[in-house]
Amino acid sequence: MKYLKILSLVVFFGLAATMESNAQELGIRFGQFGGNNVAIDGVFAIGEFSRIHGDVSFGSGVGIDLLWNPIYRPVGASDFNWYLGVGPSLYIDDPFSLGVAGEIGIEYAFEEVPIVIGADWRPTFRIVEDTDFFADVFGLNIRWRFSKVQ
Repeated sequence: MKYLKILSLVVFFGLAATMESNAQELGIRFGQFGGNNVAIDGVFAIGEFSRIHGDVSFGSGVGIDLLWNPIYRPVGASDFNWYLGVGPSLYIDDPFSLGVAGEIGIEYAFEEVPIVIGADWRPTFRIVEDTDFFADVFGLNIRWRFSKVQ
């Protein structure tokens, strides 16, 4: 199990390094996350209104969510943005779990400082090792913005 955790870290940081030129935001997510309460939270732009939202949490095990946000839009004329997404959810511990997470969230990017604050809801349907549905997965994101989406 120890080697699986190390392998997960290597894969995550390798992916982050290869996508460095597209890195938009990096920070922390507080909230329930597969048995852990804190995660490293990152956003990688793949277009003007599309992005990858990834999280890696550590604690009793390692949790990884990699969500594609095909919808990322402003809320009317305000400075808030909302987003929808879906992607795989993985938790490496005993018991192991694999599933699909959905995501709906809202965020605010400050103009004066490069900080983004957001809140999201991630209902998760776990398929492997047990089949469960979790609707109580909420989080608060605080990220440092490296660049805006072009």
